[in-house]
Amino acid sequence: MKHIQGAYLKGYVTVLVKGNMPELFFQKCNGKGIAVWNVKKMAADACEGNIKLKDIKYMKALRRKTNYKLKFLHKKGSPFVLSNLLRNKQLVTGFLLSMMLIIFLSNIIWEVKITGVPKDIEEKISKQLNEYGIHSGSWIFSLDSPSDIQQKLVYDIPELLWVGVDQKGTTYNLEGVEKTIVKKEKVKGPQNLVATKKGVIKKMYVIKGLPMVQINDYVEPGDILVSGVIDESLKSDNKDTAQDDKHLDYVAAEGDITATTWYEVAVTVPMHTNKETLTGNREKKYDIRIGKVRLPVWGFGTPEYAAIHRETDENPIRFIKWELPIRIVSTTLSEKMYNKEERTKREAIIAGMEQAKQELQLELGPDAVILSEKVLHETSEHGKVKLNLYMSVEENIIQSQPIESSTKEHKNQGD
Repeated sequence: MKHIQGAYLKGYVTVLVKGNMPELFFQKCNGKGIAVWNVKKMAADACEGNIKLKDIKYMKALRRKTNYKLKFLHKKGSPFVLSNLLRNKQLVTGFLLSMMLIIFLSNIIWEVKITGVPKDIEEKISKQLNEYGIHSGSWIFSLDSPSDIQQKLVYDIPELLWVGVDQKGTTYNLEGVEKTIVKKEKVKGPQNLVATKKGVIKKMYVIKGLPMVQINDYVEPGDILVSGVIDESLKSDNKDTAQDDKHLDYVAAEGDITATTWYEVAVTVPMHTNKETLTGNREKKYDIRIGKVRLPVWGFGTPEYAAIHRETDENPIRFIKWELPIRIVSTTLSEKMYNKEERTKREAIIAGMEQAKQELQLELGPDAVILSEKVLHETSEHGKVKLNLYMSVEENIIQSQPIESSTKEHKNQGD
């Protein structure tokens, strides 16, 4: 019967009705929408039946209009079972302690696996992880996020090209890739070395090819610095024979050539700056977040800092292998200060020159050397200093240029 389905989950009771023709009372209950089942005639003036827990109040209200008496005999269903269990304090305490223990053990690292790297690098990774506090028995909430651990490992271990950090339950899986030295492929075809920028040649080291310039020569972009076309006839002692037997050899020119180059850089520097610094004073707070609700656990209140820098980290609570919708939120409150500094014009110029050098160095790369800088023009307006700088740099200006086969054939035919 559909009206009594799920009665055990919601709970039901057996009620005894006493009075003249008690079965009529149950008929009235059915007429009011109160489901009654298993009706039994116990005596001439007594009858019992089962009703749902939620219908008790409606049955009592109906009885007040009659002369029948009600007596509730048995209570059955999950609500009453749960109520009986909750009355057993020892059982409830044991259950709660067991759950807390399982949750505690589910949020501790039990194993750290490292794969994909040689044994020596594996030992380095393991040692570095111990310094980070990542080892068997570590409390997961106290650790950095996997992405932060990954960045630290790649920075601290130069032999690593890449490392992936994945947390699965109570296990940390790390898969690394070792750096490999890739040998530069030899140039298959002949080539010249040409200038990429205008400058004055300062250093030359030619490995292969015919030098076309000398130190202190001025070159323009596209000028051939080292030619890959060598006249073999120049090696002969007999010049007449050499002219007759002239032969061109094509090689891949190689070498290192540095030159002094020049750049004009514009930079704007404010006369006053605001620097944000951390004083070192800090406090930690811990909250439990369930959905959008946060419940403070440790660190109540807010420290009396003039300015606060906040860093928040969230870690989920796990139950065995499942991630619960509950998170431990740790917040670090650090005291910060703003320092206003007024610069003189000379200090602003020095700061601007340093800024320009850093920007140019970043653009040219670490191999370039900035030799000197000179202020071409400076203006001051609206609390700012604008500078135009002339900077000389020593850098590698060579670029390989393949010698086309058509050019070789043309030269051979001309010869």
